[in-house]
Amino acid sequence: MTGLVAAARYLTIVPFPGPVRSSADSLGRAAPWFPVIGLGIGAVLAVAERVTQVIFPLLLAGLLTVTLWKLLTGGLHLDGLADCLDGLGGRDAEHRLAIMRDSRIGAFGALGLILLLLLEIAAVTEMPSGVRARALLVVPAVARATPPLLARLFRPAKHEGMGAAFGAGVDALAAPIALSIALVVALVALRALGLAVLAVSVSSALVVTRFFAARVSGITGDVLGAAIEIAELAGLLTVSAWSHLGR
Repeated sequence: MTGLVAAARYLTIVPFPGPVRSSADSLGRAAPWFPVIGLGIGAVLAVAERVTQVIFPLLLAGLLTVTLWKLLTGGLHLDGLADCLDGLGGRDAEHRLAIMRDSRIGAFGALGLILLLLLEIAAVTEMPSGVRARALLVVPAVARATPPLLARLFRPAKHEGMGAAFGAGVDALAAPIALSIALVVALVALRALGLAVLAVSVSSALVVTRFFAARVSGITGDVLGAAIEIAELAGLLTVSAWSHLGR
């Protein structure tokens, strides 16, 4: 339960008693709980989706749901994605890491966030109402099962920092446990579609992590955050495509 609370404190803005952010190594030990926190986020979103679609037009309901989604996480993963995109403008790995540490957002980061949010809003809005709430339940859980896997597969870019400390705290069973939880959630909520969401989301996280890791000589906390955002987008697009092609 200590790990569950540590994960919830870090991954959400829910005001649990204690420090707002746990240490990165203790957070690594809490990594198997990440998809459980994602499931909790998804449950809130599923309820919000049901309420907003009754009160507001469909587009506004989708916008409000995605806004709540990002607010619940405090924009933590969006910040990581923006930093990674800004870092692409660097000359080499060291310069890219220096850019990523800069708190200011650049053109690449701003453009990337705008496009990602537009795509997510469109995907949520255009999704059939019968599958929308279940998709919102599954996608955050699946995306948050990826950090322990990525931490085991890729070396940290620096000997210090969030990525290194998190990876040091992730043990060998963390990834199988997290992915198993995500698999159960996906299959129960979406059945065959859930398996597709899991496969596409995890694959997308692996691809984007490999892409950024090749440019900064490893992974950082920002890279893990970016992977979560891309996994969520990939999951939403998978549900949208599956529903569209199945009509």
